[in-house]
Amino acid sequence: MGLLDKVERGIEKAVRGVFSTGSKAQVEPVEIASRLRREVDHRALTITAGRTLAPNVFDVQLSDDDFRRAQEWGTPLAEELCDVVINHVRGQGYTLQGPVRISFRRDTELRAGDFEIVSSTEKSGAAQAAAPARPSVPAAPSRQPVRLQPVLDIDGQRYSLNAPSIVLGRSSEADIHVEDTGVSRRHLEIRTANGVSTAVDMGSTNGSYVNGQKVSGSTELTDGSTITMGRTKIIFRLLPASPGGHA
Repeated sequence: MGLLDKVERGIEKAVRGVFSTGSKAQVEPVEIASRLRREVDHRALTITAGRTLAPNVFDVQLSDDDFRRAQEWGTPLAEELCDVVINHVRGQGYTLQGPVRISFRRDTELRAGDFEIVSSTEKSGAAQAAAPARPSVPAAPSRQPVRLQPVLDIDGQRYSLNAPSIVLGRSSEADIHVEDTGVSRRHLEIRTANGVSTAVDMGSTNGSYVNGQKVSGSTELTDGSTITMGRTKIIFRLLPASPGGHA
């Protein structure tokens, strides 16, 4: 399960009461989140090798009925959707010229259940556009992308996963030494690439578990995942990286 999937499920749960009443033909927050990611990919513009510019301002245009539901939730929903965009931009390695901003707007020509997204690129510090003639939910507060550092909390100690591959085990040669007789010498590998970390069991005797489920092959880790090796419990965290690059 990816971080974005977790965020989307959180959005769906949080606003289910707002978006689950009335006609079946209605916009669901997870649909907006999915369309936002597609819009980012579609509008991303490669400037030079290794630098792709993505839009950072989004207008979500809704029918009368769906706009009323969006108004009931308002800014909190827009903030969650900002996080969806930021996480996707970070995962894809895109560049933003300014903070992410999302607004909901009414379009009387749209039918319930239909919506459109109009995106643009706005540099940080640029003047704000004039208020539209149509009613709108205020835009979410601007959010700058935050780089997250994966870390492990083990018995009160914190280890930053600052390499593509980190091996945990009882061997003194393991990257992270775990003193536990139930842990194999090279027990578990954590791989990190493109902002995603996965746990890979290395053929350990007693197996590895993530959130109580045995790791078969590899298992993607999300913030708060609990890894169990022998009698040792490890918490995987995603923390904002400090300016020096260490969690």
